[in-house]
Amino acid sequence: MERDAVIVAGFGFRAAANIDSLQAALRMAAGSQRITALAAPTDKAQAASLAALGAHLNLPVHAVSARSIEQAQTLTNSSRIKTLRGTGSVAEAAALAVAGPNARLLAPRQISPDRLATCAVAIGEQK
Repeated sequence: MERDAVIVAGFGFRAAANIDSLQAALRMAAGSQRITALAAPTDKAQAASLAALGAHLNLPVHAVSARSIEQAQTLTNSSRIKTLRGTGSVAEAAALAVAGPNARLLAPRQISPDRLATCAVAIGEQK
């Protein structure tokens, strides 16, 4: 890991997603990376499942504005999400937004086996 790095797990998920959905997507996306924060769009950041995951992992959950989501350059390009959210991947955009201006994705977003949640991991410099 880079010195003074932040490693952010960004999430996109459906209302039916539970903590198991989020944890599965996180395991797939993060591998052995030590995550330092979680991120999701403002309308999802207060969801009970994400709050439970943050509490379980003892990590802060950051809300990301719609404007920040729309500005992100993502590796994934879902046309459905582009229409709904103005970006190719909510998970990738949220991770990049919280990881900072020089952040980079470690890999494209991963989808939970139940297809209810996505997670992507970005690395950036400590703010």
